[in-house]
Amino acid sequence: MTVLKVEEMHCEKCVERISKAFDKAGLTYEVNLADKTVSIDGCEKCIATAKEILDDLGF
Repeated sequence: MTVLKVEEMHCEKCVERISKAFDKAGLTYEVNLADKTVSIDGCEKCIATAKEILDDLGF
């Protein structure tokens, strides 16, 4: 598991946007709003994809 810090995540709507995009990309992940983190379970390509998605979403 790789943990990415997402300081800009402030609410359940943020969690929903991230989850929807990660589901569409087929990623295995866990979003934790309290810690403002997203944990990615996968290879380096999965992590790069997750970072790109977060960037595209404005996080």
